Amino acid sequence: MKGIVFTEFLEMVESQLGMEMADRIITAAALPNDGAYTAVGTYDHAELVRLVVALSEATGTPAASLVRGFGVYLFQRFSQIYPGFFTSASGSFEFLGHIENHIHVEVRKLYPEAELPTFFCERPAPDQLSLLYSSPRGFADLAEGLIQGCIAHFSESIALSRVDLADDGAEQRVQFHLVQQPR
Repeated sequence: MKGIVFTEFLEMVESQLGMEMADRIITAAALPNDGAYTAVGTYDHAELVRLVVALSEATGTPAASLVRGFGVYLFQRFSQIYPGFFTSASGSFEFLGHIENHIHVEVRKLYPEAELPTFFCERPAPDQLSLLYSSPRGFADLAEGLIQGCIAHFSESIALSRVDLADDGAEQRVQFHLVQQPR
């Protein structure tokens, strides 16, 4: 997993809960690098899981809720760090529809060793979008938060639902369904 995910997670914890909490979860997670991450480095995703579990235990907030909240935060940060990815999309459906064939292609140019999830996109109706998420790392909660962040970014009224299809330890598959709501 790219280091930017780790650095942004720790930045979020520090900005929302303070430096003491960030230090506390780093210590509790017993990380091999003592929480020293670089944005361009590559790290084991299990370390992020350990940080989330430590934060969950420290705050009493369910890990899934923390990861979804981080996804919302991370989308907002990506829109600031990589504005070029966001200027050509007029809304959430267009942006999300370009993840696999545009955004992930560009991410792989920047980070050739990046291990990205896959998103298969369908438009069952003009006001609907269906995304099939698949990843061996099992971060569908992060994907859900990123989708929520996308909806917020474009200030749209979209209902989001989720169906967990499989999580056999080797791969997690989740179907997200988005429906535009009348304003």
